[in-house]
Amino acid sequence: MFGSNKVYEGFDKPKKFDRDIVVLGAGSGGLVSAYIGAAVKAKVSLIERHQMGGDCLNTGCVPSKALIRTAKLMNQIKYSEKYGIESASGEINFAKTMERVHNVVKTIEPHDSVERYTGLGVDVIEGEGKITSPWTVEVNGKTLTTRNIIVATGASPFVPPIPGLDKINYLTSDNLWDLKELPKRLVVLGGGPIGSELAQAFKRLGSDVWQVEMFDRIMNREDPEIADMVTEKFIADGINVMVNTKAVGVETNASGEKELICEQGDEKIRIAFDEIIVAVGRKPRSTGFGLEELEIPLNRNGTIEVNAYLQTKFPNIYAVGDVAGPFQFTHVAAHQAWYAAVNSLFGMFKKFKADYRVIPWATFTDPEVARVGLNETDAKEKNIPYEVTTYDIDDLDRAIADSSNFGVVKVLTKPGKDKILGVTIVGEHAGDLIAEYVMAMKYGIGLNKVLGTIHIYPTLAESNKYVAGEWKRAHQPHGLLKWVERFHTWRRG
Repeated sequence: MFGSNKVYEGFDKPKKFDRDIVVLGAGSGGLVSAYIGAAVKAKVSLIERHQMGGDCLNTGCVPSKALIRTAKLMNQIKYSEKYGIESASGEINFAKTMERVHNVVKTIEPHDSVERYTGLGVDVIEGEGKITSPWTVEVNGKTLTTRNIIVATGASPFVPPIPGLDKINYLTSDNLWDLKELPKRLVVLGGGPIGSELAQAFKRLGSDVWQVEMFDRIMNREDPEIADMVTEKFIADGINVMVNTKAVGVETNASGEKELICEQGDEKIRIAFDEIIVAVGRKPRSTGFGLEELEIPLNRNGTIEVNAYLQTKFPNIYAVGDVAGPFQFTHVAAHQAWYAAVNSLFGMFKKFKADYRVIPWATFTDPEVARVGLNETDAKEKNIPYEVTTYDIDDLDRAIADSSNFGVVKVLTKPGKDKILGVTIVGEHAGDLIAEYVMAMKYGIGLNKVLGTIHIYPTLAESNKYVAGEWKRAHQPHGLLKWVERFHTWRRG
């Protein structure tokens, strides 16, 4: 039972404490928790068993975006003739490409380093932490006593039990950054954000890519027509997009080639490959550091069960980030960290419920797909009434000038009202353009005020204003306009 002191029966509470907070994990959630604690002069220990910065810095967000940038440049060179450039060419040096990726990580590393956090007043401990009671954590043979514990241990790639997969050196988002040579033939298992970003990036770098997805479309969390827009671009890039396709085995053929065995309806397909990236999701790191011994419950998906205040079964033990859910985004982990840190230190005065009302995210394919709030699929599932307004970016002056005139801004509003329920943007810099709607939804700003805001010409951000204009046209006050027309007629005599 959340918040019940009965759960502490049988445990000896220390008479005094070494720390106010001990944080397990130095990814986004852990770093922000420690930062906030130290900023308000609490005594904080941050324990990290592997790398400061967690998955986002070392194997996720940062290296993948660095790789995508090189891939995008190669694609721009490929289509440079449309800009009037006749002799542009480029050849990938994959080793140098990966060297750049690692240099980008190294450049950002100081932001999340032991030195920086030590300078901020955090006691950073490199080692394997284990929770041994509601108030004690053991690390490097030493036991720390603490008033509060924040678990921010993240997640790791989920590897499905496909027969034969465990007999080869498969890649995941964790280890693909060790590649030294560009795979000639690459299979990407998974059509979600990670799989889609990597499939397109490697194709543009020069690999022959097969993307295998068991559902009926890639990016199946998005509305069907949104996923179709991305699929259209993938096929134009030359990616072999295989949906409704189930991977059932990995074998080595008579020629010594590795093959993925797939089922597509009643048909069996064999895909020969040099490397395979498994990108079918991520599983929470919620075992192996003491939760089992304390009988802290997990949800069915393996995340730690927490209440609205991010407390576990023990009110002084909190969980944030991928290990807690419900979203696996770096920015959500940081968002939750504020609540966990503040509630743990000042909850005796006032506690704050984590606010998930306005959560944005983006998939950094080309075109980018960014979303906040509801899409049509969600609204239909939840029986929420809505209206849809769209603006096609192929009509936008700046997009035409940049030859990036592909995409859409799609807004869901409350019927008859300008209140925004959700927005999906497909197009160049969609992840940046969505910010205006995140702000609008957070603070209750409707489409009328978006329309009334001056946007610089010519910019991609004008698309946000124009979709608001489309909404306004669809909700004209026809009765008033007829009266105004008669008024002007009378004035003219």
